[in-house]
Amino acid sequence: MVGQSPLGPGEGRAAVLLQPFVHQVGGHTSMLSYDEHTICKPLVSQELSFYESLPLAMRQFTPQYKGIVSVHLRKDSLGNLTLLASPGLGQPDSTGTDPTVTLWHKCKWAASASSEHGLVKWSHTQVTKTFKDSCPGKMLLRTDLQYHTDSLLEDANGNQPERKSYNPWGLHCHRQHLNRMSSKLNENKLHQFLLLENVVSKYSYPCILDLKMGTRQHGDDASEEKKARHIKKCEQSTSASLGVRICGMQVYQADTGHFLCKDKYFGRKLSPEGFRQTLRQFLCNGNQLRVDLLEPIILRLKALLSVIRKQSSYRFYSSSLLIIYDGQEHKESTDHHLSFPKTHGTNPSRVDVRMIDFAHTTFKGSKSNPNPTPHDGPDHGYIFGLENLIKILQNLSEGK
Repeated sequence: MVGQSPLGPGEGRAAVLLQPFVHQVGGHTSMLSYDEHTICKPLVSQELSFYESLPLAMRQFTPQYKGIVSVHLRKDSLGNLTLLASPGLGQPDSTGTDPTVTLWHKCKWAASASSEHGLVKWSHTQVTKTFKDSCPGKMLLRTDLQYHTDSLLEDANGNQPERKSYNPWGLHCHRQHLNRMSSKLNENKLHQFLLLENVVSKYSYPCILDLKMGTRQHGDDASEEKKARHIKKCEQSTSASLGVRICGMQVYQADTGHFLCKDKYFGRKLSPEGFRQTLRQFLCNGNQLRVDLLEPIILRLKALLSVIRKQSSYRFYSSSLLIIYDGQEHKESTDHHLSFPKTHGTNPSRVDVRMIDFAHTTFKGSKSNPNPTPHDGPDHGYIFGLENLIKILQNLSEGK
């Protein structure tokens, strides 16, 4: 499964072209689409160790771990870069290149260092045609997709406009990742990636809130400089006061047919009241507050809280919590792509809550870190954030 040779020219059909995951709203690691139900990300031993020894009670709150895949970088005669996964034994049987969303399928990635500071722009025709081909029945982009890496979603005054497009954060992360890889290009080198469940694949219009949980974000192995940097970020944001801060968001606006997007820089600037208002905004579809979602989200968060309280020695430093729902409200319709998945018990599948990003998670018995810094009891910083999140949502449900 690990350490396969790169595919030769005659084996191209078996390769899986990895593409930026269009619904990535936060983080800095490049998330890539592998197939309709699977995404992948660069392997970090600490995260792999977490998934391999995942407590049974936590499995409903994390993406399903699907294994490891070998990935190599390929450069064409024009200097364009692509990442190709090599399916092998014990990995999903995928011989095609048909991820569920291929918004950026035909886009080319400039790998030069100068492009890191430039403006990326695709023609409206190219993007909308690609989107039409891959997502029949879904809304189209009405504006060119463009951004600058240093101020991803901000205008000249430092404000974040309401984007009338898909969230460009995934492309931002992917381009940075390719630039790093291309600086020491070796097409024969294999990179190991984790294969994980795409937790938003069942949603037609996935509304996603990415929350950085806990009062501490640096791992036990962080350098003094990195430790100081993360402590400052926490002190200057709602991480210190609430134990949670917004790292990214996309919410479908039914009145305009577009996604409203916010990034981590927006989230860092929020006061506790600003956090509450943004949480409310996440549950607004442009016409009204989705009060029908509050109870199932709160129930799911309470169930997670119960599980986290029982996980002794675990510290989920720098991990995120995703709150997900479908932006298309349920309507009796003959159009199949507008219908919701069926509900199951007290957790209607129209909402979901998942923990992600465990590269800095530590716990007793970790294979990647056999002698971790000893931590007793549950992660109180994470619990503090969950309790405040639940409290804010309960106030919203009560009209406060």
